[in-house]
Amino acid sequence: MHRIELVSACLATWLLFLAALLCPLAARADAPEFTEFDVSRSDDGLQLNFSVHFELPRGVEDALVKGVPLYFVAEAEVFRDRWYWRDKPIGKATRVWRVAYQPLVRKYRVTFGGLSQSFDALPDALATVRRVSGWKITEPGQIEDGSRHYIEMSYRLDTTLLPRPMQIGIGGQPEWTLLVEKVQRFN
Repeated sequence: MHRIELVSACLATWLLFLAALLCPLAARADAPEFTEFDVSRSDDGLQLNFSVHFELPRGVEDALVKGVPLYFVAEAEVFRDRWYWRDKPIGKATRVWRVAYQPLVRKYRVTFGGLSQSFDALPDALATVRRVSGWKITEPGQIEDGSRHYIEMSYRLDTTLLPRPMQIGIGGQPEWTLLVEKVQRFN
């Protein structure tokens, strides 16, 4: 009897160990990623089009439904390559979206730059913060012809803009870390 109990205890321990190893892999599979990323030059300057795929973790979505607004921030910075010194910063642009749930009317409100739009469902509201087209990053004269340039882009859920008590409560919780970064060269 002791041998069977020992084998089943070892098997149970082994299965728990495998489950612990596979859980981080499953979490990584849902990591945010750019599904579209296009840098284009035009007469108006350098423009960026991007689309980000992510799903809100259950804890983040619960906080949103309980009245905590979420802030999504996109930052893009353009640099010119220099062989003799650090790369020269050419331009920088930032966008901030605020997503809030309004329980009295049961709608999600997305605010960007003073403009607001209401949505009946969370997926519709998130669709507006996941995709950007025609975002002007630099003026036309800032990009030098014949030089090599690159853009550094980051998109994140900004927890520093949350109410102070929330910032303390979520410290170290990985479900509140939504960050995707990309560097792309262009001429």
